[in-house]
Amino acid sequence: MKVNIKKISELSGFSPATVSNALNNKKGVNHDTAMQILAIAKECGYITENKIKSIKLVIYHDSGKILSDAPFFNNLLESVTNACRENGMEAKLVNLYRHDADYAQQVELLLEDPSAALLLVGTELNEGDAQAFAQTGIPLVLLDCNFDDLPFHSVLMENSKSVERAVSYLVSLGHKRIGYLQGDVVSPNGGERYQGYVQGLMKHNLALDKKYVFSLPVSITGAYEYFDQLLEKGAELPTAFVAYNDMVALGVMQALQKHQLRVPEDVSVIGFDDIEFSRVCAPGLTTIRVHTKELGELAVQKLLQLAKNPRSIHTKTQMYTEFVVRGSTAPPAVK
Repeated sequence: MKVNIKKISELSGFSPATVSNALNNKKGVNHDTAMQILAIAKECGYITENKIKSIKLVIYHDSGKILSDAPFFNNLLESVTNACRENGMEAKLVNLYRHDADYAQQVELLLEDPSAALLLVGTELNEGDAQAFAQTGIPLVLLDCNFDDLPFHSVLMENSKSVERAVSYLVSLGHKRIGYLQGDVVSPNGGERYQGYVQGLMKHNLALDKKYVFSLPVSITGAYEYFDQLLEKGAELPTAFVAYNDMVALGVMQALQKHQLRVPEDVSVIGFDDIEFSRVCAPGLTTIRVHTKELGELAVQKLLQLAKNPRSIHTKTQMYTEFVVRGSTAPPAVK
């Protein structure tokens, strides 16, 4: 006879609803009760240690602009895939598009498959859509974002403090008019990085001047074309910028150079990510290095641990970044 929830209910003495909630890691079940139910479920073969057969790498797309052809994400996905392979797990890539007509059905299918753990890349994820994933009984780790009010296991990079330190570095060089090049797409990372910019200004008693905050497309070409138009119109510039990511920074550097504005003599620029091109462009881009390989590996390890212990306490693991100084920053010119 196949063991089912009804049978586990009979063996444990708890109601089928309580058994179902415990097995699906839902709230409202006493910890000791849940442990009893899980122990019985394992003993009678309903739960086995090898239940998880694969890892689904779920890429949530909303606008699609942030994830489109971005070297950072290509490197991250490669890291996750390699880490899965090294741990003997099959990696399955799933692209989840928020605006598809059958989006809700796709999410339901993901959350009903007990054979696959989920690694959800939530760079473009919003809190409303995240709620559907927060109460699943499937082992799930949220990668590259976090929501403080939702119970996720999450692995992400340090955003706010990283940008705050970049602002402090520019202040140490003597800059007082520091601008921010933000992405034109709302995202958790974007919000945290802008917050770091504001905190950095406050830390050094510098006023936030909105005329030095520009919202640009998050690609090299898009940022270049947009900033080129701003310069054509005579936009007033600060002496230094911190950018949302390297691609925005590199596009703006190209536009500045087109208009005979020297980097860093006239304008210093700092990026975020440390993509490969940042090391070989002229001048080299001062940036915030994200340890992408280790970030992917850590997320996979966290997910495998969760698969073994599904009722572990929710944790947020934040990986430190590294500040890399290259030729795109210098003290402001004396006028």
